[in-house]
Amino acid sequence: MTTNPAGRTLDWVPVPGGVCLFGDRQRPLRVVDLEWTATPLTPAQLGLGPDHRPLVELPQAQAASIAADLGGRLPLSKEWEWAASGAEHRPYPWGDEEPDESRANLRDVRGRLTPVDSHPRGRTPTGLWDMAGNCWEWTASKTIGGGFVIRGGSYNSLPLYARCTFLNAAPAESSSVGIGFRVVRPA
Repeated sequence: MTTNPAGRTLDWVPVPGGVCLFGDRQRPLRVVDLEWTATPLTPAQLGLGPDHRPLVELPQAQAASIAADLGGRLPLSKEWEWAASGAEHRPYPWGDEEPDESRANLRDVRGRLTPVDSHPRGRTPTGLWDMAGNCWEWTASKTIGGGFVIRGGSYNSLPLYARCTFLNAAPAESSSVGIGFRVVRPA
């Protein structure tokens, strides 16, 4: 745990860089060493109350602003995929096993957001929680039409959306109960 410039304490996880075999076409893209917040940000982590579920219902620009206030930024889509799939190019953040309720909060599991530490079997080998399910995560990667890529699926997503290569998009101004974010910073 470290205290960031805003005076709040966050758990940071180092994720070494490498070459991400990006997407289903496995396009090789270089990713730098980064530190990641261990979970999507929660109101509790930001001093906004005791809630340990993901902070959601923020448009992309507000999520990016909070990330900057915390001394970081939102990840790029390729960085997100690298952190989720690793050098092993895992199909799911935890490995090869299909999603189940011990690994991810997806459709037909809870039907609502859960605390970010509810699925320990779904952690990545580097220690990132909730990379699949619970809430989509904003990235800094723009899409055609002014939207942004979102990654990871939500509590209302099909298991297919939990795959590390699956990406989606949302309008920048969207403030959905199913979209949250995590922060990265240089290692």
